[in-house]
Amino acid sequence: MTMTAKRMEYDLAPAIGSRATLGLVVLQVDETLEHDFKRMFASPEISLYVSRIPSGQDLNPDTIATMKTTLPAAAGLLPQAAQFDVVGYGCTSGTTLIGQDKVAELVRSGVACGAVADPLTAALAAMAQLDVQRVGLVTPYVESVSAPVAQAFANAGLTVCNSVSFAEEEEAKVARIDPASTFAAALAVGQQPEVEAVFLSCTNLRTFDIIAPLEDRLQKPVVSSNQAMGWQMASLAGCHDICMGPGMLWQHGPQ
Repeated sequence: MTMTAKRMEYDLAPAIGSRATLGLVVLQVDETLEHDFKRMFASPEISLYVSRIPSGQDLNPDTIATMKTTLPAAAGLLPQAAQFDVVGYGCTSGTTLIGQDKVAELVRSGVACGAVADPLTAALAAMAQLDVQRVGLVTPYVESVSAPVAQAFANAGLTVCNSVSFAEEEEAKVARIDPASTFAAALAVGQQPEVEAVFLSCTNLRTFDIIAPLEDRLQKPVVSSNQAMGWQMASLAGCHDICMGPGMLWQHGPQ
């Protein structure tokens, strides 16, 4: 004898993110950004949904260019029923080479959202918030990728007066760069007296736990791709007060 399940009535509850619903498009090879965002957006009042975008094992202008065609589909894999306050595209160099406006257009073509964030736009907004004009730059990239990032800062009216790079093309190795190595590189850049703040570029670089100690040593702001984009998304979504991020930038309050 087959038993038929009795149908039960049910009620619909509000969406999980009672304060904010956030989306994040992360590079397939990125091992750092999602981990950092879980720490910044740990409140149960915030829902965070993550999609992945195909990305090459090597980081160069050619592999970055492919994301221009795959970004809409990656954004489209975020839950369509969710009402996103902000969706972030997690690639500093990708935003630099594709263009900030184009990135926003591509994300919106895949998913409806109130705003689009990216690490480059967030970093520039962070420098404005901190009243910084002269920046020191630390990147893991090869020159063909790091030079456009420096140029993007210059195009925004900032002066990149000192920069260093690990010149690493393999993304798997970028995720393994010891934070102590990044700390040393940031000190080398930031201790120059003309540098007002240091920017640690790349969402795959492990920077979260060295920002505050670096600021203590340098006595000047340290901004990273992940920290800045998290701060920008919290500001745009109006949930900065229930989030936690490192450094002077987050202490300054929302954008």
